[in-house]
Amino acid sequence: MIHTPKTAIEVSLDAPAAAAADWLVVGVWAGDAPLVGPAQVVDAATNGLISKLRTAGDVTGKHLELTPVLTPSGSAAKRLLVVGLGKQDGATRSTLHDAAAAAARHVTGKKVGTLAFAVPSPEFTLAAGVGLAQGCQGPGVRKTTPTRHAPDRLVIVGGEATALPRVHAEAEGLWLARELVNAPPCDLYPETFAVAAAESGRKHGFDVEVWDEARIAAERMGSLLGVAQGSVRPARLALLRYTGNPGGPTLALVGKGVTFDSGGLSLKPTDGMVDMKGDMAGAAAVLGGVQAIAAQKLKVNVLGVLALVENMPSGAAVKLGDVLTARNGKTIEVLNTDAEGRLILADALCYATEQTEYVVNFATLTGACLVALGTETSGLMTNNDAWGDQVAAAIRAAGERSWKLPMDASYDGLIKSKVADMRNTGGGRWGGAIAGGKFLEQFVGTAKWVHMDIAGPAWADNDSPALDSGGTGCMVRSIVELARGFGERPV
Repeated sequence: MIHTPKTAIEVSLDAPAAAAADWLVVGVWAGDAPLVGPAQVVDAATNGLISKLRTAGDVTGKHLELTPVLTPSGSAAKRLLVVGLGKQDGATRSTLHDAAAAAARHVTGKKVGTLAFAVPSPEFTLAAGVGLAQGCQGPGVRKTTPTRHAPDRLVIVGGEATALPRVHAEAEGLWLARELVNAPPCDLYPETFAVAAAESGRKHGFDVEVWDEARIAAERMGSLLGVAQGSVRPARLALLRYTGNPGGPTLALVGKGVTFDSGGLSLKPTDGMVDMKGDMAGAAAVLGGVQAIAAQKLKVNVLGVLALVENMPSGAAVKLGDVLTARNGKTIEVLNTDAEGRLILADALCYATEQTEYVVNFATLTGACLVALGTETSGLMTNNDAWGDQVAAAIRAAGERSWKLPMDASYDGLIKSKVADMRNTGGGRWGGAIAGGKFLEQFVGTAKWVHMDIAGPAWADNDSPALDSGGTGCMVRSIVELARGFGERPV
């Protein structure tokens, strides 16, 4: 069911022009300054090739600009690809990640043996390596003729060897998360998602406990079971435990895992339902992130909680006006069965906050967040500013994007119900993303909690220079960055 690349990732200390590869990628900074680093070395070895391309205007260094040279004389590589890196001042992990990804996408439409990328400096090894991995994977692996071919080898020329384990771990975590999001719902449903989690745990060294419907009911998770009751696919709750710092604090990561969201009785139209196999991107990010953390043997304790359901209409489905009771005893009036993610997260958050005071949840929760922040930025909501700032800093360091939304008491009325402790909708058009956050806040008690609404960046409707359409693997890199910092200094 899971089809991830088997590509080897290596570091080479060869001079860039001496790197034997089917393609050698060399980055050029924007501007008129003289060529530096690998670009200068390759230019000298190829009799001024890159300089001539700059003079002709074929190479400007504009970010993600791609200029292929199919027969480069003086280079051991069969082909050369010059990629624009943008302005050198202020270059970030995101800058190099996307440049490497764009280069990999350009060449992996056909079979490639070895793809080499000459990093402009060793500090960008992680960015280039994970970016290359991103560009090697596409959603078309189930086609008779795949549309993307992962190379046999990715070689980071001039890279830092000590960064390689992290590159491997994050690349494989990213591949796993994207594959899960891209998998068709006939293959990926709560039971098979739980199996994939268990297999990952066995391979990478973390414990996985899976609760079936009977156990979930015994644990008083009526809100989660209410969403699942309309489907013939039974719910599952997967608990991922990695202990790298015995006796230390635990970081809880909670993921929304709606493996297909029809909207339930509040049925989505076709256009709104067609991509709803991706409504488990939060759970996919948590699994991919925990796998990457365990693969690196980080000195941190992590609990992953994956709430896994299908949301389907049937004679057994939860109805508008039903009242569900969550694990903490709070009652919820269901006024829209398509606001189901918050219902399953309610019980998952209750459990997580019973185990630790540090919690972050990831969910493709609201279209309202997508409207507010667009397709590249996640909404961040929190009940603790210091914890929220630490999570936001990790996201920035990982090269991803978030924006903090307000969560003050003036928004509490959005979820007020006349018949239960709360309702599962905001009751109108305004503040929809915040209404989702205020709902979840009712289930975290006194824990330090952050809600990440990843509805925008978790799924790409169309190809972009650095990314194929479909699942993006959003937040895997950020989870690793957060765990590394948490292991060193929790709030």
